[in-house]
Amino acid sequence: MSKRRLPTARMGDYMPAPGRSDGRFVGDEEEIPMHRLSINSRRSIDSAGMSSTFSIDTPLMAAASDMDEPHSRITMPHTHLDSGGKRGKARTEPLNPQDNAFKKSRYPANVVSNNKYNIITFLPLVLFEQFKFFFNMYFLLVALSQFVPQLRIGYLFTYVGPLVFVLAVTMAKEWHDDYARRKRDGEANSQRYLRLTVDGPMAVSSSKIRVGDLVLIEKNQRVPADMVLLRTTESSGACFVRTDQLDGETDWKLRIAVPPTQKLDDSLDLFLLHGSVYADAPHKDIYDFVGNLVIDSGLPDAQAVTVPLGVENTMWANTTLASGSAVGYVVYTGRDTRAAMNTGHAKTKVGILDTEVNRLSKILFVVTLGLSLAMVALDGFKAVWYITLFRFLILFSSIIPISLRVNLDMGKSFYSMMIERDREIPGAVVRNSMIPEELGRIEYCLTDKTGTLTCNEMELKRVHMGVMAYTLETSDEVTRHLRANLKDRVGAEDPEETRQPSALAKGHGKARRDMPQRVFDMVE
Repeated sequence: MSKRRLPTARMGDYMPAPGRSDGRFVGDEEEIPMHRLSINSRRSIDSAGMSSTFSIDTPLMAAASDMDEPHSRITMPHTHLDSGGKRGKARTEPLNPQDNAFKKSRYPANVVSNNKYNIITFLPLVLFEQFKFFFNMYFLLVALSQFVPQLRIGYLFTYVGPLVFVLAVTMAKEWHDDYARRKRDGEANSQRYLRLTVDGPMAVSSSKIRVGDLVLIEKNQRVPADMVLLRTTESSGACFVRTDQLDGETDWKLRIAVPPTQKLDDSLDLFLLHGSVYADAPHKDIYDFVGNLVIDSGLPDAQAVTVPLGVENTMWANTTLASGSAVGYVVYTGRDTRAAMNTGHAKTKVGILDTEVNRLSKILFVVTLGLSLAMVALDGFKAVWYITLFRFLILFSSIIPISLRVNLDMGKSFYSMMIERDREIPGAVVRNSMIPEELGRIEYCLTDKTGTLTCNEMELKRVHMGVMAYTLETSDEVTRHLRANLKDRVGAEDPEETRQPSALAKGHGKARRDMPQRVFDMVE
């Protein structure tokens, strides 16, 4: 029997059509029924717990006698495991914010939450963290022993009072640290951003941003959520972001806007587009992103386009826009962002000093136990000698100084306060007052950033501005441009005039800057 050879399809030639439920794939020129494709690929799971491949096993359309299995097996793409172990899902949302209003509540709110406790968990967690140490557990057992009449020695308050005071000081310090974390989170959640609407830019707080919003980011402004870059002030669609708060790298990263939206004359023209944005399931990898943007209508050439999206088209939360202004489409918010998924839950840190005190308290307990056994032995182990042993242990408990823990906690709090008020290190923030003394234990500083520890001497040879090039011989012309631009800024009567919304928000055509402005931005 002769079989007809059918054309093969590559994995990259066809992508699942976002928002479709009719079981069809969208190709470059035409829609091809699913039963005409036969794609086999291995499903691999990386260290982040995500699978970026998918497989479709279906019989090809051939002669009727060749089709023995009428069914097909489909494995859905892009299944990921988030930081909490829950299985995330890919998402497809309308490109136009007006079409997305009823779907925004499906995703987590765009809030930053780094607090360790709440009203219910504060007391149990603090007590659990404190009684993990032998030091506190020992004095707790000593205090509880005073409720037994045979072991009672002296007044009950002399044993319970010091322990309660130590725990009260520790709880007050933990509450202060958690309150400071909540305060910093509130400042981040209340930062104001410009959200584009059909009526123009509208200022909203970071916590009000939802998936599907169009947000305008100005220069040196923190990105509030994970976004797809749609437009920039540069005609090429390029911009730079700083990712030092995300991956620790201080170099600028290049980001490219989606070409079809970058070519629009005005940012408000985005509300004339109708299509969808597909993004893979949330995961931790900041160097990987799979998605596509489908524009069905609204473009000047009136043609539907599908643009694949990569990490170069994204701006992750907690990065900072370093050049120009940009408009982004929000795809992940809150705990779904890359920054939140790479941030672990706040834990109680234990310094080396606390570990040493805990170890020394164990040694002192062994010493008191030996002394107690010696006293009982000298008495000849008479009557109920084990009761006498416990009474001697309680008497010798003062050898272990319970006030040492109070002194350490008070000293750490004072040390943290002085660090924040030190004039030689302005802007220092103590985020955890449990281990400030660890700064004095640093002996070696290991780094792969050679420029951080050495002096890089660079000599300026030439500055290229795209259409103009300046050398040392033309430095007087650069000086003239800077003076002209500074004169215009200083001469403005209203200080707010120096921070007018960019051309992306004004809606008056493409953003074009004269040469003095471009030189000033470059030097700045």
